[in-house]
Amino acid sequence: MHSNVNELFENLWQNYLEVTPSAKRVHQLLGSSQQQDICNDHIALRTFNIEKIGLEKLAAHFKAVGYEECGEYHFEAKKLYAKHFEHPDRNVPKVFISELLLEQCSEQLQQVVYKLVAQIPEEAVTADDFLYSGTHWAMDHATYEALLAESEYAAWMAAWGFRANHFTVNVNQLESFDTLEQVNQALKDAGFLLNASGGEIKGSKEVLLEQSSTMADLVTVMFADGAATIPSCFYEFARRYEVAPGLLYSGFVAASADKIFESTNAR
Repeated sequence: MHSNVNELFENLWQNYLEVTPSAKRVHQLLGSSQQQDICNDHIALRTFNIEKIGLEKLAAHFKAVGYEECGEYHFEAKKLYAKHFEHPDRNVPKVFISELLLEQCSEQLQQVVYKLVAQIPEEAVTADDFLYSGTHWAMDHATYEALLAESEYAAWMAAWGFRANHFTVNVNQLESFDTLEQVNQALKDAGFLLNASGGEIKGSKEVLLEQSSTMADLVTVMFADGAATIPSCFYEFARRYEVAPGLLYSGFVAASADKIFESTNAR
């Protein structure tokens, strides 16, 4: 596991860029082409609730560089459970990790997922690069489509594996934009497609957090039986409000996060 948090995030970022070509355009639009000049609010990762690669196994990599558990979330309709983690250094991004509750899914989906996960070497899970190691298995496009018919989340995980599902621009730190509405308008004017599920802005000042996101880039993936173009990763934008004078809310709003998941929906 990594011992340096900055090194871990640099690797996660470079891996994310490989399948999210629009990310650099977002940075250029919002004022910089250099990642470090845009403050990252949080990243999110996905997994399955199999002990070998479950939420806690991913969290261990972040705990190794100082992260602490801060909140838990339930998404009953999507059959997901999640936790978020924070670092003592408030300048380090927060981390949101979710897992699909397989026991609530069909027998067919469970069988596919267990076969995929069985192909991951035990030692890979604690390796430095596990959080950005992608897939450890081969899968045909028909299997992807079968998963997609039941769970977009399962299909995404099967196609993309372990990587940051999204990075998040901290809107509070932007110099040229004051509101999330202004950010969204700039994105739309530049041709970006936004996630409109639940409205372009999820949340409000009243719940101390506003969020929006692009729809995931469409990227060609090599399946075992040929290439197909599917949604990869996306960029999120978050504006936080004060919970006390000088202290911004640092958690997440389940109702909003539920809609953010849909940024990777097939379209």
